[in-house]
Amino acid sequence: MKGKSSSGATLVWSSEHGRICPGCGKPVASCSCRKKGAAPAGDGIVRVRRETKGRGGKTVTVITGVPLDEAGVRELAGELKRRCGTGGTVKEGVVEIQGDHADLLVAELTRRGFTVKRAGG
Repeated sequence: MKGKSSSGATLVWSSEHGRICPGCGKPVASCSCRKKGAAPAGDGIVRVRRETKGRGGKTVTVITGVPLDEAGVRELAGELKRRCGTGGTVKEGVVEIQGDHADLLVAELTRRGFTVKRAGG
């Protein structure tokens, strides 16, 4: 399969295979470039902070700097959401837990062996 058309544009969808990865030119199901998700470079410190800005007054606890790959962060987020008994999401490697659970999350992450700092006062 050819990754670029004669005009130089990258193929992004094929009627035969569906969505095509723009990086490697293979179908997304068998993409090789996105599967090798290395841990993001950081200082090794997990930061936990409370945010309300831009959320309509709702409070969320934000966890950044987790030294895990994408799948590991998603699994950790699921376990932390169950521990807090609330919802949340993972956006670009940042875990957001609904509500103010910073103290509980700092204790839980420390128990799991991470170096944790409470950020933002």
